[in-house]
Amino acid sequence: MPAMLPVIFAATQLVLTAQDVPQLNVEPSCRSAADTAIRQANRDADACLRDEQQARDRLKNEWGSFSSAAQARCLRLSHSGGQPSYVELLTCLEVAKTSKQLPGEDRLNGYGGEEDR
Repeated sequence: MPAMLPVIFAATQLVLTAQDVPQLNVEPSCRSAADTAIRQANRDADACLRDEQQARDRLKNEWGSFSSAAQARCLRLSHSGGQPSYVELLTCLEVAKTSKQLPGEDRLNGYGGEEDR
């Protein structure tokens, strides 16, 4: 039994980590967005970082309310095709959660289906 303690401890840490909001590096995307965007009043890299922090704060409060399937799917999507974003991750999770409330024939494929129940 003592030989199993490291395995049990590691598994516990994985479960705890899975429940935390993932750490994303949003600075490159905010810098890029500020560099390529048409200059607007109050829309610079700092405004982008504030939006990202607000989205991360909401995710911290709501993370457990999203299914693990939606978390995994949206996290994969947030890393595909560019820099990750808390705003995009939150939007994806909200769409997945809302789509579960639609009648079956109106649900988006892979969002809110049987695997998310």
